[in-house]
Amino acid sequence: MSLPSLRLKANADRRLRAGHLWVYSNEIDVTATPLNGFQAGDQAILEAAGGKALGIVAMSPNNLICARLLSRDVKHILDKSLLVHRLNVCLSLRDRLFDQPFYRLVYGDSDLLPGLVVDRFGDYLVVQLASATMEHHKHDLIEALVQVLKPRGILFKNDSKARDAEGLPRYVDAVFGQVPEWVALEENGVKFEAPVIAGQKTGWFYDHRMNRARLAPYVKGKRVLDLFSYIGGWGVQAAAFGASEVFCVDASAFALDGVERNAALNGVAEKLTCVEGDVFEALKELKAAEERFDVVICDPPAFIKRKKDIKNGEAAYRRLNETTMRLLGKDGILVSASCSMHLEEDHLQNILLTSARHLDRNIQLLERGSQGPDHPVHPAIAETRYIKSLTCRLLPNS
Repeated sequence: MSLPSLRLKANADRRLRAGHLWVYSNEIDVTATPLNGFQAGDQAILEAAGGKALGIVAMSPNNLICARLLSRDVKHILDKSLLVHRLNVCLSLRDRLFDQPFYRLVYGDSDLLPGLVVDRFGDYLVVQLASATMEHHKHDLIEALVQVLKPRGILFKNDSKARDAEGLPRYVDAVFGQVPEWVALEENGVKFEAPVIAGQKTGWFYDHRMNRARLAPYVKGKRVLDLFSYIGGWGVQAAAFGASEVFCVDASAFALDGVERNAALNGVAEKLTCVEGDVFEALKELKAAEERFDVVICDPPAFIKRKKDIKNGEAAYRRLNETTMRLLGKDGILVSASCSMHLEEDHLQNILLTSARHLDRNIQLLERGSQGPDHPVHPAIAETRYIKSLTCRLLPNS
């Protein structure tokens, strides 16, 4: 297969040689290799200004990140063979980490498969394709997944906004075998069923696995409030870890049905109370009712999706965390999380400090958490680290 060349400007290869995987449109020598000569999904040989080959890239010529490195060896284009090899490399890590097949198998750039996410639920795989290159090779991908993992079913959950930038249609389709609406998984010894077809993202959020495991010593015998609960990843585990009572708050009736379903699976339904509605309104009502909790878990959706949202987003995190602190008892624990890539951990820490001081309370930072190792961070790409989780203790100012 003969591939076209994509030529960089002088010195534009330094960042790539240092380990980065992305190529920006302003780094391209468009006189030598015009970007309008490529289609989204094409593969090309990336060249330094002097013509030396740097590797194979996947093209997104209409985006700021116009190319992503697939391989530093020009002999290894993206095809079924490369996919099988990369999937086996991914699998070898997850097999080392986990004794059961429930995890994120592929995490995009960090696993050298840009534009691809695969979550594994035992015999079922849920796949998200966010690039035209991966979309063009979806049949190779299906064959590779079947060869490596021998699943009973593969679901393509391609309904995210990320596809819009690539000009790709959104769809959800079982592309191999049959995939049930709810699939089983186990996390930290707790059983769940995830709605892979109708649920958020792939149906489950494996990224907080390690942070949820750390709930155990804080919740035993305690009254817990789980905000933005979705289907109970935090709340049901808190109940299973020995919490005396857990309130789960979410705006989605469908999600709360999932909480009840998963609570019943683990025999803790009598401990769970579901509150449907806007979280900020629910917090007002709980405060008005003079409710108090020993532990509050606050894991909201991303308030900062773009850099221009940082100011308003940080204000939203401040408002949310300060409001939750008002519901904590005298010696309360707050688990404050963020999945906003653009919110730096130090900024979240400062938000918590500022909120505590505004309420005239002392705060201790007990634990810092990040995403689990099945979401490996690429050290050259800060964007691959997005999860922050800070466990704090709130005390009276005396």
